[in-house]
Amino acid sequence: MAIWIVNASTVDPTTGELLKRHLKITDGKIELSLSGGERPDTAGCEVVDADGKLLSPGFIDMHVHLREPGFEYKETIRSGTESAAKGGFTTIAPMPNTRPVTDKPETVKFVLDKAAKEGVVRVLPYAAISKNELGRELTDFPALKEAGAIGFTDDGVGVQNAQMMKNAMALAHSLDRPVIAHCEDDSLVEGAAVTDGEFAKRHGLKGIPNESEAIHVGRDILLAEATGVHYHVCHVSTEQSVRLIRLGKSVGVNVTSEVCPHHLVLSDEDIPDSMDANWKMNPPLRSPKDVEACIRGLEDGTIDIIVTDHAPHSAEEKSRGLAKAPFGIHGFETAFPLLYTKFVRTGRWSLGFLLRKMTADPARVFGLPYGTLEAGAPADLTLIDLENEREVNPESFLSLGRNTPFTGWKLHGWPVWTMVGGKVVWTEDKGINR
Repeated sequence: MAIWIVNASTVDPTTGELLKRHLKITDGKIELSLSGGERPDTAGCEVVDADGKLLSPGFIDMHVHLREPGFEYKETIRSGTESAAKGGFTTIAPMPNTRPVTDKPETVKFVLDKAAKEGVVRVLPYAAISKNELGRELTDFPALKEAGAIGFTDDGVGVQNAQMMKNAMALAHSLDRPVIAHCEDDSLVEGAAVTDGEFAKRHGLKGIPNESEAIHVGRDILLAEATGVHYHVCHVSTEQSVRLIRLGKSVGVNVTSEVCPHHLVLSDEDIPDSMDANWKMNPPLRSPKDVEACIRGLEDGTIDIIVTDHAPHSAEEKSRGLAKAPFGIHGFETAFPLLYTKFVRTGRWSLGFLLRKMTADPARVFGLPYGTLEAGAPADLTLIDLENEREVNPESFLSLGRNTPFTGWKLHGWPVWTMVGGKVVWTEDKGINR
């Protein structure tokens, strides 16, 4: 049965204005889009009345952690995709630092099969660059591509050996697949939990310096120039990294990059003196200067897209304190409300800009056929209540991970309905629909 979504607000891509639209969904795709003044023929169709809420392409998150296989106590493919749907995401790309590491074709197939059976959003897995992510031996790139891997990354650790990274880039380029890099020089970060900034100084802690990230960014841009690969920088957090990416783009290197919400709205000066490990992530929260550099980098196109780096952990793990707890925070269910409240409602960004960085631009960067409301596109959609203000409550998360620094924050712009491939998979009033 065809579905009509009527009385929706959409962002005009030319003017940025909110315009009333009606969309017809048939066979999992957008068949027809009518202006608000036209009357859709809804006879024999299911009708969803958007009641003026914002209709957006489903969000695309190209950096997430679903934890399965191996860490199901933190998250599963089922719980992670449900959390993604509640956050308005319809396509997500899980990282390979699972156990076993996603470094063999059978593990890629496991993730895809599990997602097809138990997931509610589209899952596009990455595969590891090196076996067991140890940085010693390359994985079988052709076999991993054949199994369904969309790119190669050792996320969670940086590839320390430059020759290995160059070989990986050359091989990935020959297969028309990107290399996605967690940029971190291990020799500069051992034993540190926060950035080398004001918080670390105040508490007498060893800090993670900015150059630990930027050194790899600079190295890899040169290697990408030499090999021609599409090189994508994970979770940019420093002014130096932004500067190097900008330079790389200016001379024609095929380099793209991403930034996370928490690196756009928080600095190390926001970390509470209680040493709460829910503020511990990798890369760490940096200085206010770095935050502003990342914002400006996103605004001028140096940084291409927004990702969550959704990294759920158990409450027990995060209770171990800043020094011993694992890095990472929950991301799916707070991403859009956080950025909408902090940047769109304050007037710094247009709504269209934010939506583009979470939909059309990720699709462009990774060559995906999603992120648009055009006729013929897959019907991956989310409805958002821009006016509803609500406090962040981790107990309401569908994710198994409740680890967030945003507890109690009052935010606007909460998704209320999500469709993937023409199927409604989550609604605020009824929950997950399988």
